[in-house]
Amino acid sequence: QVNLVESGGGLVQAGGSLRLSCAASGSIFASYAMDWYRQAPGKQREWVTSITSGGTTIYADSVKGRFTVSRDNAKNTVYLQMNSLKPEDTAVYYCYTSSGLRNYWGRGTQVTVSS
Repeated sequence: QVNLVESGGGLVQAGGSLRLSCAASGSIFASYAMDWYRQAPGKQREWVTSITSGGTTIYADSVKGRFTVSRDNAKNTVYLQMNSLKPEDTAVYYCYTSSGLRNYWGRGTQVTVSS
C-alpha cells in the first residue's frame, strides 16, 4: 500500500515559481518511478513529468526547460520545481506511481497562475 500526499500549491503571478512536494508512505518508494500529472478545469488529466527510481527524468514538451522533477529517497519524497509559470499551467497537480499491480494517486494540489 502506498499513500501519496501533495503539497506546495498556491497562487502565483505569471513568471513566478512554486515547488510542489509529494510525500509517499510505503516501504518501497525508492523502487518506484514517480510521475506528476495535472488537470486543468474542463480538460483531461495530462502527464507532466516522470522520474525513475534511478533518477532519470523525462518531461512533457509544454514544461520542458521550466519544470524540474527530483526525488529524495531517504525522505520518500518527490519534488516538482516549477519556474517561469504561465497562466496555462493553472491546474490541479497530482502525484502518481504504480507498483505494476496497482496504481496510486494523490489527492492533488491546486496551482493557480495569474496573468
